[in-house]
Amino acid sequence: MLATIRHPASAAPEAPTLVIAHGLYGSGRNWGVIARRLADRRDVVAVDMRNHGESPRFPTQSYPEMAADLAEVIESLGAPVDLLGHSMGGKAAMQLALTRPDLIGRLVVADIAPVAYTHDQTSNAQAMASLDLASITTRAEADAALALRIDDPSLRAFFLQSLDMRQHPPRWKLNLPVLETEMPTIVGWPGTDGQFPRPALFLTGAESSYVRPEHRETIRALFPKSRFARIPDAGHWLHAEKPREFEETVRVFLEA
Repeated sequence: MLATIRHPASAAPEAPTLVIAHGLYGSGRNWGVIARRLADRRDVVAVDMRNHGESPRFPTQSYPEMAADLAEVIESLGAPVDLLGHSMGGKAAMQLALTRPDLIGRLVVADIAPVAYTHDQTSNAQAMASLDLASITTRAEADAALALRIDDPSLRAFFLQSLDMRQHPPRWKLNLPVLETEMPTIVGWPGTDGQFPRPALFLTGAESSYVRPEHRETIRALFPKSRFARIPDAGHWLHAEKPREFEETVRVFLEA
């Protein structure tokens, strides 16, 4: 089963458990602050998706498989739960909602649509894999080495959250070879049919191009009770760029 980080409700739970599924190259740890703040009246469980963090390694990374991974976690918690997924995690959450709607009460999809994309994240996997970890002793050294391939310091900081510096030499808590090989599947979409009959929030960054106006017809066909919201001055990493605004928007939707 997937590794999980559990954030128990600070008081007796008054709402369904919230499960959070992170995006590509992320982990459940990335969601710690938001998860703890949302755990004021509900249990919150952040997962490590397959081939990420502390979760098992597999040779494939398809959305039916990732949805089945999430279903196993949810069934162990007691369905139904509310489910929040960002990017790759959002696609896995949509796949589960369309195939096992009985497991989910409310769905939040952060900055992704149920469509295939043409962008490619392979270069980032290659950049991380190129580091000579045997020669790295500090995170600053890792950052300097990664800067030769990745200019954006915020992106490097995000990736380096998955570099385990407690190991000697350090190790990536990502199955980089599989993620690189499976990139066409990750940026794609399996074309799943069905409908999710309960409320779904599609929350996007106003500066992001991942969810475009032409995607709304497809979204509404699969998620007829969908609602749309945008966070100003935020891009694809909206939960990291505007965490308080993200948290409050999710909270209002879940508690409506």
